[in-house]
Amino acid sequence: MDKSSLKYPVQVDLENCAKEPIHFIGKSQAHGVLVVCDRTNLNITQAGENASEYFGIPVDELLGKPLSYLLKMPFLAPDFDEDNLPQEVEVNRKKFLVLAHISEESLVLDFEPLAQVQDPFFFQKQLTGILNKFQTARSLEELSSEAAKLTRKMFGYDRVMIYRFDEEWNGEVIAETKNDDLESWLGLRYPATDIPEQSRKMFLKHRVRIIANVHYTPVPLKPEISPVTGKPLDISRSSLRAVSPIHIEYLKNMGVGASLSAAIVVKGKLWGLIACHHQAEKHLDFYQRESCRFLAQMLSTEITLHETSSLLSHSEQTESIRRQLVAQMKYHDNIVEALSRDTVQFLELLNCSGGAIFYINEWELNGQTPGKEQLDSLLNNFIKKQSKSLFWTRNLSALFPEAEEYKKTASGLFSLKISDNKYILWFKPEVVQVVTWGGNPQNKVFYNEKEQRLSPRKSFEKWSEKLTGFSEPWHELDRNTARALRENISHVLLTRQRREIEALNEKLIEANRELELFSYGLSHDLRAPVRGMEGFLKILREDFSNPLGSEGLKYLEMSTGLTQKMNDLIDDILEYSRLGHIERVEKHEVDTTAMLKEIFELFNLSANFPSARIEIQEELPPMWGNRRMLFQLWSNLLNNALKYSSEKEAPVIEVGKTLINGRSTFYVKDNGIGVDPALREKIFETFQRGVGSKFKGTGIGLAIVKRIVEKHEGEIWVESEPGEGSVFYFYLEPQK
Repeated sequence: MDKSSLKYPVQVDLENCAKEPIHFIGKSQAHGVLVVCDRTNLNITQAGENASEYFGIPVDELLGKPLSYLLKMPFLAPDFDEDNLPQEVEVNRKKFLVLAHISEESLVLDFEPLAQVQDPFFFQKQLTGILNKFQTARSLEELSSEAAKLTRKMFGYDRVMIYRFDEEWNGEVIAETKNDDLESWLGLRYPATDIPEQSRKMFLKHRVRIIANVHYTPVPLKPEISPVTGKPLDISRSSLRAVSPIHIEYLKNMGVGASLSAAIVVKGKLWGLIACHHQAEKHLDFYQRESCRFLAQMLSTEITLHETSSLLSHSEQTESIRRQLVAQMKYHDNIVEALSRDTVQFLELLNCSGGAIFYINEWELNGQTPGKEQLDSLLNNFIKKQSKSLFWTRNLSALFPEAEEYKKTASGLFSLKISDNKYILWFKPEVVQVVTWGGNPQNKVFYNEKEQRLSPRKSFEKWSEKLTGFSEPWHELDRNTARALRENISHVLLTRQRREIEALNEKLIEANRELELFSYGLSHDLRAPVRGMEGFLKILREDFSNPLGSEGLKYLEMSTGLTQKMNDLIDDILEYSRLGHIERVEKHEVDTTAMLKEIFELFNLSANFPSARIEIQEELPPMWGNRRMLFQLWSNLLNNALKYSSEKEAPVIEVGKTLINGRSTFYVKDNGIGVDPALREKIFETFQRGVGSKFKGTGIGLAIVKRIVEKHEGEIWVESEPGEGSVFYFYLEPQK
């Protein structure tokens, strides 16, 4: 185990505040007692050192004792992760309210003194009236103001504020009610560091946080480390959990004596806080805190309804514009023209002052935008480097310094990537504004000589600054609208590409059909003059052999061989062309062994390949296909095997069947010249040969073989090494 996990941080200051383990703080506030039990046997393992003050029992006396030693009455232990109701108990004639929860292997109990006179349903009775007032609010400002007034009326704090976070988690007081003698903080802003990220995350889990007395002395747990787990106890769910010393000092510097904060959560995100401050000590019991939680929840719901209503209204308008743009894209052949030069333009989708479309290396500009050279730099040096297709900022010059030149036009940028060479950009102009902060946000810290550490700022006097380079913010609706537009454009482009491909495919099919017919006709027409040449050569051999002499006869034989080669080539072209016209193959069961025997008889092996040894695997399975085509397939493969191994002293041809990837696969193996690895795919193309002119051939035989295999919905390939022979494998679609 990491030794650092066995102790609490010795010192926390502003340098490590953001990483402070506030859920392992190891101390409690002083308005109650924290008691911890082993959840398996309910023996007390830890307790606050103020146990004697509240219970009249020293903490050392409690440790190791069963919980019944303290309570003297039955106690219902909660289930893990279950929301549990508080239980009223009595310890040494004092009444307490106990809030219990499970933390790993421990049962954590918060003992708070029970108020003497308190109707737990008093505040709940007011909630119906509160809801009615919320529902009659006509704006977010009115709703926030009403919430602040109701909270102060119910709980009596000196100051109640509604505090809203912006996109960078800076806060702003948007509503306030207070004692007359207090300075107003309405409209003031506070930097994100005032409420660090881990504190914001804690508010999402535990919606209400009370500090009863800012000047309290934190109460340590004894022992510090849990005896059950051997590490610090997670007490993040405890209402008594102590407060970060940095936050306590921050509140003291503000002149606050007690506080209450309730989370306002909208659509699962921390929207803001109901922040209550009191100048003196002030404690709310569980029922009051629950009422505050309910009030914050109702406020969250009403804010959600207000924002949703506004969003729906704007969304309907945006949706209408987007539908019109889609209609324009379907009407125009040019996407850019459809988006920027028709009745409705893409600029209208987002609240902006200008936009640009980058489409295949060309810019289309609308409204107020940077120049094309500036846009080229922005696109290539910044936007294309973003990892996601959507990017937005309201302070472009802070991220891309070049944009300082045109911040008045484009402080706000929203970019949408359609593809690598297609982008749409929207721009918002700079909005110069004066922002008033609660203290100078740059002076976040000072060095505390007494504590010998960095401390939060002391001054919260109003401090104004002029913000430049910022635009109005982009909103969630903008992102949703842009995503929908991207889908629309992609769909239109894909539809057009599919139509273009289909049209091109039709042209290719027609061209291929014409080419096959041409090759068929050409081959047929070539047959007549070749036959004429054969006739003349035969006459020369029979009637004029003597005058020709040996040299003339040699050329005569060469000419006869060339005509035979021409005949073979014409036959192969005709066969290849014929196969291209076959759309449906008539299939039957074919006796493989009988067909091979017939082929070898046709080859006249004893005369043409006397030294070749043929090895045929016994009991070859029948094939399913067209017998004529399969006969030609085997003939070409076997003829190649015999031909290219003929120069070996002992040519061996093997024919058989094996199982490859679960498929019944035939093979023809020889020990001939082999195939160069670079030519393994090319030898199946027309007029491609893997050997020189030493061996006769037209370069079409294997192309015919491949076409026959494909007509039978199969596959053929070769495995070979030069000089080591070849193995041709193929399989066909099995009988259905």
